[in-house]
Amino acid sequence: MSLFKKDPIQIITFRSYGTPNHLYVKGRALEDENIDLSKKGFFNLLWNTYKRFETDLITDENLILTLSDGRKIEITTDNQGYFLIDQSIDNLLPLIDENGCLHYEISFAEIFSKRRIQSDNKFKGEVFISSKTAKFGVISDVDDTILHTGLTSRFKWQVVKNTIFKRAEKRVPLKGAAEFYEMLKNGKTTNECNPIFYVSHGPWNLYRYLEVFLEKNNFPKGPILLRDFVNPFAKKYKPEKPQKQKEIINILKTYPKLPFILIGDSGEHDPDIYIEIAEAHPERILAIYLRNVKHERKMIRVKGLFEKYETVPVLLVKDSEAAIAHAKSMGFI
Repeated sequence: MSLFKKDPIQIITFRSYGTPNHLYVKGRALEDENIDLSKKGFFNLLWNTYKRFETDLITDENLILTLSDGRKIEITTDNQGYFLIDQSIDNLLPLIDENGCLHYEISFAEIFSKRRIQSDNKFKGEVFISSKTAKFGVISDVDDTILHTGLTSRFKWQVVKNTIFKRAEKRVPLKGAAEFYEMLKNGKTTNECNPIFYVSHGPWNLYRYLEVFLEKNNFPKGPILLRDFVNPFAKKYKPEKPQKQKEIINILKTYPKLPFILIGDSGEHDPDIYIEIAEAHPERILAIYLRNVKHERKMIRVKGLFEKYETVPVLLVKDSEAAIAHAKSMGFI
């Protein structure tokens, strides 16, 4: 066996969303680093983290997405291995299952004669389609909103400690968060199937890690939308809007008749992003919930932002019980 033998290649599909006539599908083609999230021990966790970010990309490669009725869509990966399908597709309704999911397969268009392809070149993905019974949608941050990360800690040390040295299934969600989200999904009538979108500033490299965390802690299933990993030392043009904000705006455009509840924390950029979105779309935002973080200076700033804010209801909460009580008083659950 060659010491420098290349890893098999794969396509990672990210849970995404759409409508009965529009698909928004994201994913990435890269080498399979054989990351085992169940492994324990300091060095195993450190090695997994290294492999998660040291990705060998499959760039400028043609892929074919196949729907369950045989229709095909061709797409090419970019210079970071990502692909995006954002287009209108007629008559998707018959392909949606009872859980509101549209399933698809995606493959490499060419068979690589010298490279092994995982899963026999058939990689499965799913798109969540909002139900007709939905009364509203929920867009939630992840970091320090449902998962304690320590973003407000000095030098971000808690972020490093939690992400590198804790397995996904061992991460503890913030108390009551999963139950609250399940209530929001069910709504006031308990069968509304309101969609939940998880939008984070974290990089796509953490997608599988977050997927395991959400599943193990019984959070409602929904799209997970992250951002490209940016080299902090690279000289790169700074985008006009954060990726999280762009994703939220795209969700609002995708579901123009659906109002939304925004959930985040008071520690980083959520308050500013949510205010800007609420000011631009006041009729679309039912409420904003911001979980308090243990950082006095940040809390003072956020309280000042919302002291006289009246565009949409805003609640700074210490725990899920306070959010649940408010949601009941508003008739959301």
